[in-house]
Amino acid sequence: MIVDKLSGSRVHFEVTVTKTLFEHSLDHAFQEVIKKVEIKGFRKGKAPRTVYEARFGVESLYEEAIKHALQESYYEAVIENNIEVVSQPKIDLDVASVRRGEDFTYKVTVAVKPEVQLGEYLNLEVKALPETVTEAELGLRIDQERERNAEMVLKENGALENNDTAVFDFLGTIDGVPFEGGSAENHELVIGSGGFIPGFEDQMIGMTPESTKDVKVTFPKDYHEQSLAGKEAVFKVTLHEIKTRVVPELTDDFVKELGIENVSTVKEYQTYLKTDMDRQKQIQSKNHILKSVIEAATEKASFEIPEEMIKEEASRLDDQNRRQIKQYNLDFKIYLQYLGKTEEDYLRELEMQAEKTLRQQLVIEAIAKKEKLEATKDEIEKKYQEISEQYSSQNITVEQVRQAIPESAIIEEITHKKAVDLLVEKANIIRE
Repeated sequence: MIVDKLSGSRVHFEVTVTKTLFEHSLDHAFQEVIKKVEIKGFRKGKAPRTVYEARFGVESLYEEAIKHALQESYYEAVIENNIEVVSQPKIDLDVASVRRGEDFTYKVTVAVKPEVQLGEYLNLEVKALPETVTEAELGLRIDQERERNAEMVLKENGALENNDTAVFDFLGTIDGVPFEGGSAENHELVIGSGGFIPGFEDQMIGMTPESTKDVKVTFPKDYHEQSLAGKEAVFKVTLHEIKTRVVPELTDDFVKELGIENVSTVKEYQTYLKTDMDRQKQIQSKNHILKSVIEAATEKASFEIPEEMIKEEASRLDDQNRRQIKQYNLDFKIYLQYLGKTEEDYLRELEMQAEKTLRQQLVIEAIAKKEKLEATKDEIEKKYQEISEQYSSQNITVEQVRQAIPESAIIEEITHKKAVDLLVEKANIIRE
């Protein structure tokens, strides 16, 4: 059989259905059709084929027989010729030419797995990220820890300032008349947070506890409550308390209060944080290198991915996203609104992500094949064992894992990892 390669990772070929196969398919069609047919003198589904054909004609079996013959012959042709199809085939058959006792031919066009033309994938130049923290980064992390441990205390002296928390009552009026939602008691507000109408917080600055002040504001024209939009209002404000955040100093006492095992001094705390931050940076750098070599190797390769493959992968990603969204009891439309995207934007981005993922997978697979990277029996068994151990709390056995995950998937994971490890090993990694 001649297989013609077309553009866009598609192939074209012709398949011949022999008269022997078609006769077999006619018999198969009869076995299916007779189940639903009643013929006088016979129980339903029990009439012989000769009686059926005499009554209805052999042509009445053609539709089912042709369907069966195409399926049998198509899959046989694909397997015998090692054609890796990735879509449903487009079949061109002149049904009127089909005759019992004769061979017939049909044409097939189908999308196939792309042939990857690899570029340079060894000695790739990639830049590593810094793997140790700077003094500035360490200082920032310590400041963040201090901020997290800040306490709110009453401000005994002084006036209200930005970043203070005010505890106050307010009563709002428009033209001297109170309005719904315009009053509260012991309300807490961080001054400068923008939690109130523009101008409200600025006018509170300078107030002292138990003082009262009229705050004059104008509601924004786009205010969510239309009855108040654009209107001037006066709020009578009575300030009760001022709270301020006190950030602890970096001292041995502060470190001890953190309760970190074997860490009780500032120096030990700095060493502890630096060790942890260095470890995180090393992980980030390793992941960056892995990502960079894969992207570089993919960029240098050339091939076309069939649209059908991209759409199938995008559909898989979409299903995965929707399941996760459902787990959080979110409505998909609300989720899109949160992202600020239309469904068209979302689907377009999914297809872009799908194409990128497929390109990288196909390139890594091609490298593994070219380098003859394989998975040994011990490696496969070890991987099954590792997966089983991950679910030890659920008493999942290795055999159960083996039944759930086909060996081909395990082999693919192992060989892909070997290919990526090879890229990293041979890469020219520039470290600053």
